[in-house]
Amino acid sequence: MKLLIVEDEHELLTNIETYLTRGDVVCETASSFASARDKLIGFSYDIVVLDLMLPDGDGFSVLRLLKDVQPETGVLIISAKNALDDKIKGLELGADDYLTKPFHLPELNARLKAIYRRRKFQGRDLIEFGEIIIQPDTHDVFVKDEEIPLTVKEYELLLFFVANKGRVLTKQTIAEHLWGDNVDLLDSFDFVYQHIKNLRKKITEAGSPDYIQTIYGLGYKFTDRGV
Repeated sequence: MKLLIVEDEHELLTNIETYLTRGDVVCETASSFASARDKLIGFSYDIVVLDLMLPDGDGFSVLRLLKDVQPETGVLIISAKNALDDKIKGLELGADDYLTKPFHLPELNARLKAIYRRRKFQGRDLIEFGEIIIQPDTHDVFVKDEEIPLTVKEYELLLFFVANKGRVLTKQTIAEHLWGDNVDLLDSFDFVYQHIKNLRKKITEAGSPDYIQTIYGLGYKFTDRGV
């Protein structure tokens, strides 16, 4: 899961980023409308955690921009304002949920997971594609009832493929999803090929068809067509 956290309170921003950043979650941050705008125009995200009060604008403007450039991205509004009008406005503009400050980080995490399941997998707790079964809450992956040991990046790659089944994903898109801002520090995207090679080997050796198609000159597509 790739998140953008838009929050101008430095301590809260750091706390949220530290808590949510795990091996399979990539967090990027913005502390102003201008920086959030640049991020949303240049990169894609699964969910945006959005504060309504920003030093150079308001969260509603960010939300409107997001729905123009990335309508498929989930939004969780966090705000110190508990006004009913703000909640209604946020939801009408396309936000998925609204959390009033102060809040507990485990609750924030649980709400983000729920948004992710609704957005990507119709709210299902168990994700299935052919012979592959994924349990997002435990990060367990099975092929024909056999558990497949995946690394953190392999797991996130598989989930990204399934969430975008049928779409061509470039190496750059995959790299940005798995590494976020850190991708700018890399000399090449060759590591993407290695992760795909390892994932493909593990799922096929367990008895699954090879659902990862290489689209030469473009990238990769996860599909059962032609299998």
